[in-house]
Amino acid sequence: MTHPENFREVIRQSPIVYLIGVAGDSGSGKTTFTRAISDIFGDELVSSITVDDYHLYDRNDRAKMGITPLLHSANNLTLLAQNLRDIKAGKSILKPVYSHEHGTFARNVQFEPTKFVIVEGLHPYATDELRALYDYTIFVDPDKDVKYDWKIRRDMGKRNYNRTDVESEIKKREPDYHQYVEPQRLIADAVIQIKYSAYGKEEGEKRNVYQVILSMPAQEYCFEDIELNIDLCDLFKKSSHNFSLSCISQNPDNRKMRALVVDGELMPDTIHKIERQIEYQTGVSPINIFRNQEHITGTDLVRLMLSWQIINGRISLSLSNHSQTASLI
Repeated sequence: MTHPENFREVIRQSPIVYLIGVAGDSGSGKTTFTRAISDIFGDELVSSITVDDYHLYDRNDRAKMGITPLLHSANNLTLLAQNLRDIKAGKSILKPVYSHEHGTFARNVQFEPTKFVIVEGLHPYATDELRALYDYTIFVDPDKDVKYDWKIRRDMGKRNYNRTDVESEIKKREPDYHQYVEPQRLIADAVIQIKYSAYGKEEGEKRNVYQVILSMPAQEYCFEDIELNIDLCDLFKKSSHNFSLSCISQNPDNRKMRALVVDGELMPDTIHKIERQIEYQTGVSPINIFRNQEHITGTDLVRLMLSWQIINGRISLSLSNHSQTASLI
């Protein structure tokens, strides 16, 4: 087939703003799984918005009111939807800013839409109105123990909380998470589960090794096949770490989905061969997201798989628009 000379240039010249929603609880690792898109296309074409900026109340007010930021009513989701509609139309917006360091609001800032806009937070597509605005949605769903371990480390290290306060906040937020955040999992295009590695819980903190499960519905469209290469010579001669890779069918939330399950660490060549195939298909070069890494974790592989999915969706959208335009000529 004919491949685009450079899909980055196609995107740059297109009026389309591709909106990606990433939902999940606080501290669930949402940013990790979309970082590869920024690495591939660069800051010129990719920007992000945090839904936390749309809190209605600061930390002190929420404490006085006895509520958590997980409630829909604690967030200005109407303004978020309005801002996203303007962004999809290519318009700049005046965006609110919430500072996690102090738990207060800062001065509003001007936000100029790029060709990919990633919207991350507790409620990016929590309403039907919001969901209709997205081109691709992801729900990040770590096991409870993993999530709480991450949240304690993050909030103590970066948000000036002590351990007692973090643990108290976790318990307080849990019912609201199930009521207000978790329902987004039922409609996500991709669900990412993270569990402790079967090779040892300690591998998570020491080497960032977890069992990662990427679940997606059956694919209706694929730009072109991408092979997942496993070099048996490397496997038996060079690899010094455990890993497992499987693809299973499962029915989370009563949805039929296929799931890629990755655990342990892979040799870098596996990732680099996939990167070369994405380069060939899109004309975007170079793609070298995991440079200088001695081993590739399940998280790394799933990040790359998600990037392929998003690129696949963006190409499909371009082809669809081109077909519609041609039919009018």
